[in-house]
Amino acid sequence: MIKLIFLGSGSAFTVGKDNFQSNMLIVNEQNHKLLIDCGTDIRLSLHKAGFSHSDITDIYISHLHADHVGGLEYIAFNTFFDPKCQRPKLYTSKDIASDLWDRTLSGGLRFLTGDIANMDNFFEQEKIKHEGYFYWEGIQFNLVKVTHVDSGYYLMPSYGLFFQVETVNIFITTDTQLCLKTNQKFYEQADIIFHDCETSLYPSPVHATYKQLTTLPETIKNKMWLYGYQPVSLPDAKKDGFRGFVQRGQIFEFPPLIPEYRRELGIGNWEKREEKSF
Repeated sequence: MIKLIFLGSGSAFTVGKDNFQSNMLIVNEQNHKLLIDCGTDIRLSLHKAGFSHSDITDIYISHLHADHVGGLEYIAFNTFFDPKCQRPKLYTSKDIASDLWDRTLSGGLRFLTGDIANMDNFFEQEKIKHEGYFYWEGIQFNLVKVTHVDSGYYLMPSYGLFFQVETVNIFITTDTQLCLKTNQKFYEQADIIFHDCETSLYPSPVHATYKQLTTLPETIKNKMWLYGYQPVSLPDAKKDGFRGFVQRGQIFEFPPLIPEYRRELGIGNWEKREEKSF
């Protein structure tokens, strides 16, 4: 059994005490933890949920925007100088790994007293090959290439995750445009989908918008939770056929071992809502 904890469920520029960026924490029965993305407000969202840098031993990075990597310097320095901590293991696609250091982290992390550092000073890296996967605590996490930002010259590397816990197939899109045709098999095979959803009054072209997602087939919408939204008045997602909008602090258990948290919907009945607020 694992728990998926939403440390935040907001967009990149979410501001305020009620939400944070959409970074997640997977916790297994042995209390081992995998952080999915590490944005700029990770120190605040971890603290709000009762965790700290010392809890972070494994990290997956989906792409290089700051709401997904901006907190890595905080994790790197704190674990480096804390004698109780080992280097966190960093999982990321091979086409992201070199730019993560050269274009994102080296400016702040490269200089140490009496030394010039590199990524290996702070993290143990696992670079994942094209259309590859990684194992964490016996679970195979398959990288799913998604379309997030297309410059016209090339596609920014960005990857969601598809994995199975016992008989439950889980798809986390991370940041993406609506890629139903490209990644249709993942939408269809998943029992539950956590999908990026833009709710801004002035939507960007690089995220799936709520309006676009409402056009999906009912069989897909009724297993879909929405996250990554802006702090605006939200539409009635359940009325429109979705499972709902994820709230900060919401916890999902896989497989669903606690009957009172099940819903008789036939598919996707896996969520557990944490009653207290972090």
